[in-house]
Amino acid sequence: MAKGKEAKKFEFGNKTGFVLTKTTKIVVGAIAFENNPYDGHTLEEHLKQTEYLTGSCPKIGIVDRGYRGKKKINGTEIISPSVPKRETTQYEKQKARKRFRSRAGIEPVIGHIKQDHRMLRNYLKGLPGNQLNTIFAGTGFNLKKMLNRIKEQILCVFFKKLNLWMQLFSKIKLSKYLAF
Repeated sequence: MAKGKEAKKFEFGNKTGFVLTKTTKIVVGAIAFENNPYDGHTLEEHLKQTEYLTGSCPKIGIVDRGYRGKKKINGTEIISPSVPKRETTQYEKQKARKRFRSRAGIEPVIGHIKQDHRMLRNYLKGLPGNQLNTIFAGTGFNLKKMLNRIKEQILCVFFKKLNLWMQLFSKIKLSKYLAF
């Protein structure tokens, strides 16, 4: 018996994982795994790739409940949501809640990568095709984010110049009619 939507009865393929920065949500790591391994077993490879690409290993990794298991991998503390202990202060509870809310902000990014960057279906063959598709999707997401930021900066400069010209022309028009 299959559960889920009628159009998509099953999910086939492999597991893909992305590593994002906490605040800017830039993709700093993207790996496609063969078959469908347990989430907790993929963390070490994510951290290795992130260290290789960025030159430093993160101090803290915030993950969802699917990554149960190890609490520390190669010097990186792994934090997942859990029920707070009785001894936990209100400040610690709020701090943990804020961390996990920022982690929940990753889900829309994954949705955008799947929809906007052709992750729903892979047209490349085999495991190398899956890996290339994953890397291209992460790179495309970062490029789109960078181009949007450049576009905002250009528009900001353009509208500042336009505003300056409008102020200048409004002074010129007023000076024609006023005699000093």
